[in-house]
Amino acid sequence: MTTSIGRSGVPAAKPSAGSRRGRRSHLEVPKSMVGQRLDQYLRAQLPEHSRAFLQKLIADGQVRVNGKRAKARYRVRAGDSITVEIPPPQPMEARAESIPLDVLCEDDDLIVINKPAGMVVHPAAGNREHTLVNALLHHCRGKLAGIGGVERPGIVHRLDKGTSGCIVVAKTDLAHQGLMQQFKSRDVAKIYRAVCWGKFAKPAGRIETLIGRSAHNRQKMSARVRRGRAARTDYRVLRYVGGPRSVEAAEERTRRSASLQDVSLVELTLHTGRTHQIRVHMAHVGHPIVGDQIYGQRKSEIARPLLHAYKLGFTHPRTGERLEFEAPVPADMERYARDH
Repeated sequence: MTTSIGRSGVPAAKPSAGSRRGRRSHLEVPKSMVGQRLDQYLRAQLPEHSRAFLQKLIADGQVRVNGKRAKARYRVRAGDSITVEIPPPQPMEARAESIPLDVLCEDDDLIVINKPAGMVVHPAAGNREHTLVNALLHHCRGKLAGIGGVERPGIVHRLDKGTSGCIVVAKTDLAHQGLMQQFKSRDVAKIYRAVCWGKFAKPAGRIETLIGRSAHNRQKMSARVRRGRAARTDYRVLRYVGGPRSVEAAEERTRRSASLQDVSLVELTLHTGRTHQIRVHMAHVGHPIVGDQIYGQRKSEIARPLLHAYKLGFTHPRTGERLEFEAPVPADMERYARDH
């Protein structure tokens, strides 16, 4: 049974104190991942931790390969036995800030937020204040899962700064572990909406590529790589903006002209969660997101990528109930789709 929830809550669950001790992870390398760098392999297996955090664990000797210390650049081999010692979370360093939040749902275990565009999810270099974590520390009075560490308490997934929409945060360690497992096993439904340049040749389709670090710009990701991680995105054109209102009526015109002067409102379903996946895939097929200054092919007066996390669905880690949340498309996207 699926429960569809907008701004109403779910039945409250009993609070869990959670563990504040360190933990140990035992991993064994499958044949499919042979040859990856140790830090990259660990990032794939322990996605709740940043690569920088895992590299520090490796440097500090908290990661052992077949019982011995190893370097981050070590290439893992089939059958390698890897032990990772995760230290206990430190006291919160991020400062609580009274920042209004658009709460879609909250109980003792988790909270679902409609994140505004322009808000960074967690503190990092250059963004130590005014983040979602700062706001949540105030709203939840510090009751967030400690597994994410001092700068990412409760964080189980991220949205880019410029992306708006649904994001779930864990308030207990039980919820954090349960949600992370669902993201890892791809049991979380993630549906986005975007305004993209141009008119698609087909009203719906699937994009499957590898995504990895760009060889030309290490700050960017790319779908034109020999080695990377498999990524899959399904798209469906909702309407063409500034032209025929139905997909069918526009198909013939689309075949004649693929001008980037027109835009399309597109719904996208993520089946994987690679860095910048939707932005990379839309640029890869020739329809970059309007306002995307990194992957876009032209300048725009829009200050952020018009990308919105429209729906989020998952199973509640404590109750087992399937939940679905929907965040209204923000005003800037609606205006552009209407007035362009």
